[in-house]
Amino acid sequence: MEANVPSARSRALAVLRVRSRASAVGLLPAALAVVLVAARSTGRLAGDPWPTVTLVVCVVAVVVLLVGGAFAAVVLRASPAVTPTVPLSEAAAPDLYRLVRDLADRMDVPPPSAIALTPDCDSWLEDRSHAAHRRGAARVFGGAPGPAGPESVPGAAPVLVIGSPFLWWMRVAELRAVLAPVVAGTGPSAHPDIADARGFVRGLDAAVDVGGRRGLGWIAAPARLLLRLCRTDAAEMERGVAAAASERAQAVDYGLRIVAQEQVGLAYAGWDRLLTRVALPAWRMGRWPAHLDAGVVSALTELSRRDRLAEGFTSRLGERPACDLLEQPGLIDEATSLLAARLFHGGPAEAGPDWSPVDWAAYPEEVVDRKWRTEAARLHAALDALAVPAGLPAGPSAPASPTAPVSPAPPTTPASPTAPVARPGSPGASGAAGAAGPATLAAADSPSPTADAFAGPTLERVLGYLTDLGGGDGAAGEALAGRITGELAREERAAGPAAGAGKARGADTLPLFPLQPPRSGRDLLADHVTAMVCCAAVDSAGATPGLDWLDGPVLLVGGDRRSDLAPRVLCLVEEGNPEPLRDWLSALGVRPEKPVRLV
Repeated sequence: MEANVPSARSRALAVLRVRSRASAVGLLPAALAVVLVAARSTGRLAGDPWPTVTLVVCVVAVVVLLVGGAFAAVVLRASPAVTPTVPLSEAAAPDLYRLVRDLADRMDVPPPSAIALTPDCDSWLEDRSHAAHRRGAARVFGGAPGPAGPESVPGAAPVLVIGSPFLWWMRVAELRAVLAPVVAGTGPSAHPDIADARGFVRGLDAAVDVGGRRGLGWIAAPARLLLRLCRTDAAEMERGVAAAASERAQAVDYGLRIVAQEQVGLAYAGWDRLLTRVALPAWRMGRWPAHLDAGVVSALTELSRRDRLAEGFTSRLGERPACDLLEQPGLIDEATSLLAARLFHGGPAEAGPDWSPVDWAAYPEEVVDRKWRTEAARLHAALDALAVPAGLPAGPSAPASPTAPVSPAPPTTPASPTAPVARPGSPGASGAAGAAGPATLAAADSPSPTADAFAGPTLERVLGYLTDLGGGDGAAGEALAGRITGELAREERAAGPAAGAGKARGADTLPLFPLQPPRSGRDLLADHVTAMVCCAAVDSAGATPGLDWLDGPVLLVGGDRRSDLAPRVLCLVEEGNPEPLRDWLSALGVRPEKPVRLV
């Protein structure tokens, strides 16, 4: 037995003592009632006020027993939270099951009862033997419900949950070394006192969640009190279990595990960039990349190429990857990719017309190009709401240079054709920077003849509006950013019920783990202006949308990525200076006055 197991067991007994004391408090009124009734029956407590006292104590005892029994029933029957995963049957991964059982035999611990995958860079053991889990049905690869698996049998060993990026990035030997201390945790988990203490803590945690339901609010308070009383001992018990598992695993691939831990950190960095830069734009467009785990290999290979600290890691790619342990890695990759979209974005549980998969080869055309044109359309809709004219007509008097600045004509209101509408930030502007007055909205409904001169939306219109001729405070950009932010909020509210349909096991509404905090208005405006510039470059300069595994959507000119656009867009958005961007457009041959194609 490892040195840390007795320490973990002593902490488990401390947790169980909290349960025993709580039971004693609940039984104390009943014991007192029994004593009083017995004393009354033997004549030891005759006369007043003992009949009344005995009656009151008996009533209190009955109430306390009923309340305590109801609380105990909730703690015993409430379903503990379970991590949403993709279960793997032994038929789907026989080699992986064989590897895990071999590890358990070498460390002389019980093998895990089942294996499941999660779209995260972590691995752990999870107990799913609760009766509530047996009443539920397992779902494999997002398919139809089926019978409960061996992990739901009473007293079964925990389920081994493996991060799916590990299977695609790590080699078989590295995966075995990383999983060794996790599998070793099944030994301490099988100890009766530790298992009992864990079950009690999980029941209290589930009871707190049940306390949020109507009519059961009183359950949460005593559950939280008991959790506070046993919190320290439960945390120390888990530390002791982890220390014992680590000590037992030292005899298995210890040297290789030190090297493999470097791959864990690298996988986490690449996975995070892939989700936030590549997958998130697709999810927002109603598409979900169907092979995220395969994409993480490309992302990490690119990261290894760029990062000097990762040099030499790509030489590992010649060794056997751990995903070879799966019978159908493509199908499993698709299931974990769909689960990742549900957890991190709140997408539907099943594919559909408005939630369809996309392959990496089609990503630039179906996601990047569509994203740019959708954002460009939203940008011009915001300009329409602010009554910004489309620009000057391209006629004989137009400037010869296609990139020469074109100043927009001042908009007019229907009430006074000769009275210009105040530009946001000018002395005549009124109201908040992100709001438009009645006159402005009226002008948007009735475009002037100047606005009809162009056949469609142009980049010149955006440049002219954001150009700060007077060195003001950038109120024009603030007004446009406010319009875009409001429109995005309305779109998200409209898509909320459909996107968040369904819940993971437990009471948390998806997404459980949002990837990014809300973006500021300036950031959104910069993104939309960049999208407009990219659309103009694609339509008039022969550029193409592309995919960078670490940075997401990129603009390709002649097959090469142009990474110098962002600072020029920021100069326009934040300072109102369009000259750096105009020079960039001129060098590429982009015509700002030419209408772009929108969605």
